[in-house]
Order: sequence, then C-alpha cells, then structure tokens
Amino acid sequence: MAYRVGIIGYGWAATAHADAINGTEQGSVAAVFSSRQLDDAEVSAAHGSEIKTYTDLEAMLNSDIDVVSITSYPNQHREQAVAAANAGKHIILEKPMALSWEDCKAINDAVVANGVKACVCFELRFISQFLTTTQLIDEGLVGDVHYGEVDYYHGIGPWYGQYRWNTTKENGGSSLLSAGCHALDALLLCMGNEVEEVTAYETTSKHEIFEKYEYATTTAAILKFKNGSVGKVASVIDCLQPYYFHTHLVGSEGSMLDNKIYSTKFGLRDKKWAELPMAMADSGDVADHPYQDQFQAFFDATDKGEDMPRTSMAEALETFRVLFACDKSAAEGRPVKLSEIA
Repeated sequence: MAYRVGIIGYGWAATAHADAINGTEQGSVAAVFSSRQLDDAEVSAAHGSEIKTYTDLEAMLNSDIDVVSITSYPNQHREQAVAAANAGKHIILEKPMALSWEDCKAINDAVVANGVKACVCFELRFISQFLTTTQLIDEGLVGDVHYGEVDYYHGIGPWYGQYRWNTTKENGGSSLLSAGCHALDALLLCMGNEVEEVTAYETTSKHEIFEKYEYATTTAAILKFKNGSVGKVASVIDCLQPYYFHTHLVGSEGSMLDNKIYSTKFGLRDKKWAELPMAMADSGDVADHPYQDQFQAFFDATDKGEDMPRTSMAEALETFRVLFACDKSAAEGRPVKLSEIA
C-alpha cells in the first residue's frame, strides 16, 4: 500500500529521511512538523512531493498520514513517539531512541499497546559491509565468533552540524548515545544480543575544541556474552582523525577485519587477507547512509503486518538496554549485569 509520511523535525537528518522515503516504492512525504514556520511550496519543491507543513504536532498527527518519521532532538523522542503511537501512526525513529532507559521502554510500550509498527534508524545494518559480514558469519566462513570489536571514531566538533546541540547532556546524553550506539549495535548484530555483563570506562580529550561537552566524549566497554564470547566497543567522538568504523571479528575458522576476510574454508596458508568488494561504513554524513534500503524494508514488512527485519524496535530496545548498562558501569565504576536494567 501507499504510505503518507509526516516528518517530525526539519534539520539535516530530516532531509535525508525525506529523500529516502520518497525513493521507496510505497512511501511519500506528505507533511512536515517543525517548531519553525516553513513554507509549503519551498519544502515541497525541495523534495519533489506535495508537502503540508505544520507548527502544531497534534494537527499533523490528526491528518491523513500513515507513518511518522521522528528526526527531532533526542530529548523530544519519548513525547513525540508516544503521541504518534497513540494516534495510530507507524513510526520511523531516528537514533538514539531516547536518552534514558525509562523513556525507551515507554516508547516501546506505546508501540505495543497501539499495535503499530516501528523501526529505529540503525541504518548501518543495511549497508553492504554488514549485510555481507552477517551473511559470511551465517555461512560459517569464520566459524564460531568468540571475540569481536567494533569501534566508532568520529570527531564531532564545531565543523559538524550535530555539534551545535550534541555537546549538552540534555540532548547528547553520552558518547554512546550521541553516536557510538551505531558501533554497539553493529557488534550485537554480529555476535548476538545475549549480553550477561558489561564493564565500561570513560575519558575525554584535553583539546579545547571538546571543552564544551558536558559529558565524557570517549567510552570503552567490554561485553561478556552468555555463551562465553567477549566483545569490545569504543565510542570516540573527540578524536582528530578521519571517520573510521573499525570492525574486527575473530572466529574458530577465521577472522574478518573491516572489508577483509581470512578463512580456513578457503584453504589460506599465506599471510594475506582476502579483500571483499563491499561499501563500507566510512562516513558520518547522513547522505551517505542507506536509509532508503532500511525504509523500503520497513514498508515491505508493514505491508505484510510483520515487524521489519534487522532494525525492529524490539531489536533496537535490546541494543539500548546494553548501552544503558555500559553508561551505568562507567558512571558507577563497576561491572553491571544486564539483569540490573530491568
């Protein structure tokens, strides 16, 4: 079926969402809510569809849209997502889901209670790097993965649009919430989400660029899985280097390193990796992220009345459960069992 979509918020991420939604087979952007007064004709021209703009969220939710795409500040997500679910709208929710575990649970509860479908924008699960990586794991080319590390290196300074609001505890939350959640989610995608315990530490750069941050800008966490495997995630948003999404998975039959593989299944005996032809997660620019593939999967699943694959709200909720355990560990200086995040 065709889905008329209303976007909440009209910033950088919203424009990427709009173009991706309009690029799907079923979706078209029909409305935009913003606290700023927007011009209908200008917004429509920018995205190639007829769009009505609103400054009253309730009015947009009461219109004939079917889906809302929430791209507002993270501290607004709970109120807006719950309102959308209560209005019977399906939800596309930009990461982070929310800035507290209680808010994440409230959003999920509203989605379940109202019987709407929802996905969270862990769109990197749809980039060919991780589509290929998980396929090769499933095919057994590296055997049983017993150790993995996925690290997010992306200096978010004044040269980057997100910096304007990201520096505050109110809107950024933590290094993992701000951006590193993509790395944590990718690790769980590759190793499973049955985490038993985490231990995390925080630090921050002494460079004056990052002094404005109200929270520690680097987090390193060790994850212990119920099956005995171990993982490591680093979120470094105060680095001065090119964007790098480091991925290293070690298994009983081989290893994968970024876009390379070494596998006994290939009969390899030399010292060289085999390079895989795949698009990498190598940019923080939302224009480079595979939103359209994710949204197409969302609409396809919603057509069938099913939860979408890979980035359903249930899967995202578990990622944030682990994330809040990591932040709790770093704040309290002790290991935290996942059972503590009820």
